[in-house]
Amino acid sequence: MYTNAAMHSPSGSRFSQRDMPGRTSVSVAMSLRRALLSGSIVQLPGVFNGLSAIMARNAGFPAVYVSGGCVSASSGVPDVGLAPITDFLTCIREVSRACQLPVLADADTGFGDAANAARTVHEYHAAGAAALHLEDQEFPKRCGHLVGKKLVSTDEFCTKIEWAVRASERCVRRGGEEMLVVARTDARSVEGLASAVQRAAAYLDAGAHMIFPEGLQSAEEFATFAAELKTQQSQKDARQVLLMANMTEFGQSPLLPVQQLQRMGYHAVIHPVSAFRAAMRAAQSVLEALQTDGDVSRVLPSMLTRQELYALLRYNPRSPWEFPDNTPSPR
Repeated sequence: MYTNAAMHSPSGSRFSQRDMPGRTSVSVAMSLRRALLSGSIVQLPGVFNGLSAIMARNAGFPAVYVSGGCVSASSGVPDVGLAPITDFLTCIREVSRACQLPVLADADTGFGDAANAARTVHEYHAAGAAALHLEDQEFPKRCGHLVGKKLVSTDEFCTKIEWAVRASERCVRRGGEEMLVVARTDARSVEGLASAVQRAAAYLDAGAHMIFPEGLQSAEEFATFAAELKTQQSQKDARQVLLMANMTEFGQSPLLPVQQLQRMGYHAVIHPVSAFRAAMRAAQSVLEALQTDGDVSRVLPSMLTRQELYALLRYNPRSPWEFPDNTPSPR
């Protein structure tokens, strides 16, 4: 079996801390790794286009998340594996270019077998992602908070993780940077919490850099999962186990404060569809008002003004607009 020893740094993390030759500033990929090891939980809001990514940057978030649910819904289809990789790549590229923050992107099941998962790593890397997550569902997959999911075997998913991690290493050898490979397990609602812990441990052994337990159903389960996985891994080695939580609305998991998740031992938390849901509700209200009233006067106060929109885009109508250098705004 492929071993992942090269991916472990002396500091005890599950990814390398190598500096890139010739760099004069910290890269987005390295900044994400440092944030995860900083001792403070990293919040990644879901963004769905370049403008929402700029808003997240301006709000002070250190990284952003591209959700398969948002990519799918934006194209008018449900999150059941219908969106092709090209739709994901378009969104990642747009988001990364607009905000230049680290982007963690949903990669569903890797768009195929292990070889396809490896290709996905290379494609996401080229599009500007700093990290991706793969899930252990069968294809066609389902949203992680729906019933009726089916899982591939642990061995099959471990093989997919191994191929993805090898692809991440090849990105470095080609002059790029190592991508963070996050393993998501949907086992809680299919096989139970104990199985989710066992699968996660196997995925770490296969080389995953971080674990994402999907669909946990109580605060107690979040705490138990973190404690049991870390206990199991501590018996094998002293390397740090990185964990990510999903605080999506209207799903199986309770909405927990980030401070509580941090105390439980989680290093990152995604809010995948929050801004998208709010934006779509606002759009629905405007369209309904326009249809009912014949104009938008009633909802005008809820809109971005022209000046506010131009400020987000760094556009001055009196001057030619230049493509931004993507240097993050001072905070």
